[in-house]
Amino acid sequence: MDKSSSFNPVQMLSSGDIIADRRFDYAMAAAQSDDHAAAIDLLEQVLELVPLWPAAHFALGQSYLSLYKRSEARAAFEQACACDPDDELGASLYLARLNAGHSPDHAPQAYVRALFDQYAGRFDHHLVQALAYQGPQLLRAALQEACATLNRPFAFAHALDLGCGTGLAALELKDYVSVMSGVDLSPAMIAQAERSQYYHHLETGSLQDFLDTQTDTSCDLILAADVFVYMGDLSAVFKQAQHCLQAHGLFAFSVQTGSSGGFTLGEDLRFSHSPDYLKDLSQKHGLKILILQASSTRLDRGQPVPGLICVLLKP
Repeated sequence: MDKSSSFNPVQMLSSGDIIADRRFDYAMAAAQSDDHAAAIDLLEQVLELVPLWPAAHFALGQSYLSLYKRSEARAAFEQACACDPDDELGASLYLARLNAGHSPDHAPQAYVRALFDQYAGRFDHHLVQALAYQGPQLLRAALQEACATLNRPFAFAHALDLGCGTGLAALELKDYVSVMSGVDLSPAMIAQAERSQYYHHLETGSLQDFLDTQTDTSCDLILAADVFVYMGDLSAVFKQAQHCLQAHGLFAFSVQTGSSGGFTLGEDLRFSHSPDYLKDLSQKHGLKILILQASSTRLDRGQPVPGLICVLLKP
């Protein structure tokens, strides 16, 4: 795992001990200055005061990882998981990478929720300006191409926006969708989406639970823009999408791609999916691939992140 993955800004706000919190802040400042030896010393002092604080164990794991001390990092992340079974900090993802085992099926929901709750206020600006994000635009273009291929109007009666965030996908499609429903794990993201006024219905929760509440053939479009980077196994989602879609409905989404088949958890702690994996799932769940094209939705350190844009048809 490279050093670029060594700092995670998500923190549990306080240990409840003023001295421990102050030393933790000093440790974070040292880590951000790449003085990880000093950070480790301070974090060990913190844990003498508050031995069950997940954030301190997690930060200790990150600093050990930055010094390429994998066994020490693994022990620290294991302690972080033990102290926080919900895994709000995502320690289990680091463990999966360190153990070089099979990828987990998905990122912990508490981790994704916390990540985007703290990100919501600057989400649009950072994503669009700093990362040159264009996922919604690419999905709209792919949907337009799919509709042209099918010789049908580019218009939809009811769309489900999975992992809707602040509403960037809805913005791109608002003139072509009569009713837009959205779901996101993050309450802060849902609050932003509500302000956009692009949605007729919004829910806070997991996209799987949201899809389970939809009646069969209730929509003619399902969107998932850069959502599956936090999910490895997509089999259940494909099955749910097939049930929710009307005949001739479309399922449009983006994924990252990696160097191996199936799905894998990458160095960036995001999941990648191979074209063959998506083809196999589509065939298994009775969905026809209309578009499966290589395309990057964003930059990372100034370089395009390899990805795919996919549009599936329920025959």
